[in-house]
Amino acid sequence: MNERDELYLVHISECIDRIRRYTAAGRDNFLNDSKTSEAVLRSLQTLAESTMRLSQDVKTPYPEIEWSKIAGLRNVLVHEYLGVDLELIWEVVAQDLPRLGSVIGEILGTKDAD
Repeated sequence: MNERDELYLVHISECIDRIRRYTAAGRDNFLNDSKTSEAVLRSLQTLAESTMRLSQDVKTPYPEIEWSKIAGLRNVLVHEYLGVDLELIWEVVAQDLPRLGSVIGEILGTKDAD
């Protein structure tokens, strides 16, 4: 793994950790507290930007992660921010982020084992 990919992977992992902290109070807090939802949206945006910059060498072994959908989410967050559905974002945070976090941890762990 090259240094650039490692930097992006660490950044993605840090974004996931922040989102977990921001959403620890649960769904209702996320949906009703604009500071929380805005912080999560910003972290998702930067996470998605970093995933877009990962090399195919990193992404290809993990087809279970829908890398193109992450890029699509980034585009929605950046370009269609007025139409963002917080319920849908909560589903992403609750259902998809844990799986992504596991894969990122696995990739970084593999790097540490080398």
